[in-house]
Amino acid sequence: MTTQTLPTEPAEPEFVSLYQKQAKVYPRAVSGWFATWRWSLVWATQLVFYGLPWLQWNGRPLMLFDLEQRRFHVLGLTFFPQDFVFLTALLVISALALFFFTAVAGRLWCGYACPQTVYTEIFLWLERRIEGDRQARIRLDRQALGASKLLRKGGKHLAWVAVSLITGFSFVGYFTPIRDLLQALLTFSLGPWETFWVLFYGAATYGNAGWMREQVCKYMCPYARFQSALIDRDSMVIAYDQGRGDPRGGRKRGSDPRTLGLGDCVDCRLCVQVCPTGIDIRNGLQNECIGCAACIDACNQVMDRVGSPRGLIRYATENGVEQQLTRTQMLRRIGRPRVLIYGALLLAVGTAFAVSLSLRAPFHVDIVKDRGSLGRMLEDGHIENTYRVHVLNTGAAEHGFTVRAEALPPLRARWQAALRVAGGERVAMTLYLETASQPAQTLRGKAQPVTLFIERDDGVSVQAKASFYVPR
Repeated sequence: MTTQTLPTEPAEPEFVSLYQKQAKVYPRAVSGWFATWRWSLVWATQLVFYGLPWLQWNGRPLMLFDLEQRRFHVLGLTFFPQDFVFLTALLVISALALFFFTAVAGRLWCGYACPQTVYTEIFLWLERRIEGDRQARIRLDRQALGASKLLRKGGKHLAWVAVSLITGFSFVGYFTPIRDLLQALLTFSLGPWETFWVLFYGAATYGNAGWMREQVCKYMCPYARFQSALIDRDSMVIAYDQGRGDPRGGRKRGSDPRTLGLGDCVDCRLCVQVCPTGIDIRNGLQNECIGCAACIDACNQVMDRVGSPRGLIRYATENGVEQQLTRTQMLRRIGRPRVLIYGALLLAVGTAFAVSLSLRAPFHVDIVKDRGSLGRMLEDGHIENTYRVHVLNTGAAEHGFTVRAEALPPLRARWQAALRVAGGERVAMTLYLETASQPAQTLRGKAQPVTLFIERDDGVSVQAKASFYVPR
């Protein structure tokens, strides 16, 4: 006799409002190898960000984007608007580097160096120091408003505001010399634009890292959307070994999960509790995963306690987990076409950028002939032409400049006065070219090409073309 299974009623569709309030994520503190790396990157990036505006080189800020003067001082080099091609090259290099490292190992940038991740870590650390870890914060939020809750919440937000304002002040210090900015702040003479940008950038830091947090990564960041086009099944990502971990379930310490029909996962959900975006990595790779590896540290600690091997959650490829490949076998698959293409493009553009930067002219010269007097006869019978020469010193140190001319007939060149140009400055000077009238008799009414050699006091020179007019 066979038993016939009756068809079940179809489940009722579940309607979820797109406007419903998102559940608050309370990330739990975690320690481990990846957490140490993450905090090392937090320290490194913030030491650079907060410290760089204070460093100087030859009496000038080491990093300053002077928009008013249209000069950009970067690590001892001075760039001008005509050097915009270098900024374009840097943006291309950054994009190619992002593509390359994503294809190799997923969202490393997001997990360790992205400003959103870095400041969220800082704000979470302040929150834990004042309100406690995950369970303490959950209990505090459920409490009725009282003196203790008000004190803790107020103290946390004051700390957040302080960090945000310091961050905004440091950001503006990249566009206004930070020492002058501090002096203006202490004397209550901060300009309106500086005040606006300090408050604006501070408010953005406070809102993004303090309130929005994972919402920025999940809904606002475009990188999460197109990462699926950059990775494949051989990219190193954070993966849960379903074949080893399932079926999940609790067990006594020291018991053999295989005799109980269980996998290695004890279903403690610590991997979910430590996740800053609140996802369950056991459901597979998701676009909300920022690759911070907090779940790996948490799972490894649990595996140590229950006596199981580490690596239930680990950096691996999807093919590696499914086919149980060794790390060496997975690393051998790095040299895939997309990785090679991204790497070749990155190397080519980076090399071109480095070569172009090394061959960049140490100074620029613009020559404009005096239109009011093409050529004039002096009292001693010599013929003179006047020019306006603009010398732009792109170096960091001050230099003196001399000039000589090559032409037929021979010309004598002299500045209006001694020409010295400070580093990163532009100076305009009058240049006089003259020759005796007798050698120029055959050139009356004509313009003769001239090659000018403007030489710096260290022997570096550039050439410029001009014309010498002989009046009738």
